[in-house]
Amino acid sequence: MARKVSFSALESRSARLRLKVRRLPYSGPTLARGISLMYRRNKTNGTWVLKASDGHGAYWTKGFALADDFEDADAKTVLTFYQAQDAAKKLARGEDGSASNAPITVDGALKDYKRDLEARSANPYNAEHPRLHLTSMLLSKPVALLTATELKRWRDGLLGTMAPATINRLCRCVNAALALAAQHDARIKNRAEWETGLAGLPDATEARNVILPDDKVHEFVATAYGLDDKFGLLMETLAITGARPSQAVRLRVEDLHDHPIRPKVMMPKSAKGGGRNRSQKKIERYSVPITVQLATRLKLAAKGRADDAPLLMQSDASPWDKNPGQNYHRQVDKVVTAIGLDPADVTAYCLRHSSIVRMLKMSVPIRLVASLHNTSVAMIEKHYSKHITEHSIEDITRVGLLSEPAPAAGNVVAMVR
Repeated sequence: MARKVSFSALESRSARLRLKVRRLPYSGPTLARGISLMYRRNKTNGTWVLKASDGHGAYWTKGFALADDFEDADAKTVLTFYQAQDAAKKLARGEDGSASNAPITVDGALKDYKRDLEARSANPYNAEHPRLHLTSMLLSKPVALLTATELKRWRDGLLGTMAPATINRLCRCVNAALALAAQHDARIKNRAEWETGLAGLPDATEARNVILPDDKVHEFVATAYGLDDKFGLLMETLAITGARPSQAVRLRVEDLHDHPIRPKVMMPKSAKGGGRNRSQKKIERYSVPITVQLATRLKLAAKGRADDAPLLMQSDASPWDKNPGQNYHRQVDKVVTAIGLDPADVTAYCLRHSSIVRMLKMSVPIRLVASLHNTSVAMIEKHYSKHITEHSIEDITRVGLLSEPAPAAGNVVAMVR
């Protein structure tokens, strides 16, 4: 049986009611290392409050049940002093009472999210990027204790430092990490708090899909090569194939088909989504044509490596999907700035958007454009309908317009001046 701790000022109902009503909880007994029970005196039933160490020198508190000040305990929402001790330790350590099952913090949620992304062959940068902007206080706070107010205050504090759409993308990354934590911990029941606090900013242009003209794409790639040959090769591959960065970094040496006239790569399908087909997505590939020039550079870069080795590597011979905080994302910002554009608006994804629009303008069938970019016709129509209407449809349909009839020969009268 768990040891019970005595504390005369809080043990009995009569002792607690002699305390003054106040917002600040009264200190109570230490239940275990880093775990204490506190009590907040209210006008009605008081509240039992847990105080627990986060393991890094700070503490967090959480009110978790009512005290039996004016009604009998029910062992659920209204607890006696000794019942509150057991409940506090379970909350701090987990249902099984082990310290290893302490409530997960935002920092821990991001670490788990990164491992999940890596397991799905997705981009772990989405779990690393939020760390550059989250405060140390938020990182050390248990997910179960997050409030909409503090999250909204953090989100709004980013205004003026980055574009609203960038803030929204950042919030979605944090949201995903917190949601994953909630899936694995039944104690986390405050999903509504972070969904409210991290809701998208209304003034953001979410689907702006920045399109670069071909001359800017060439400048983008040339500037990337100027920074680093391996980085330039990655950017050129993205520009030619229109693939997502997370797809291109998973190309293998054997995926390059170096035909002298019609070279191509077998691009891995995106790891987006889930369900039973997730494992199949990791290995399924589709054919994407590339230029002879790119094929030559890829073949030279892959020379001497095994067939199952990554096709695209960093200059230090490590894969691009490792150490996301130190790889191409910061280099892309340098390139974008160097060519006179705003890193808050232009990312490596603009090469994909530009590839899609380039094909639409050349009247490539939408179905084929969707297949070559591993997306659906519906998504193409949703995000690029403006370009379809202004270019492809207009060029195709103009030839079908009713033309003016030619004037009858007998009705033509020469004008004499």
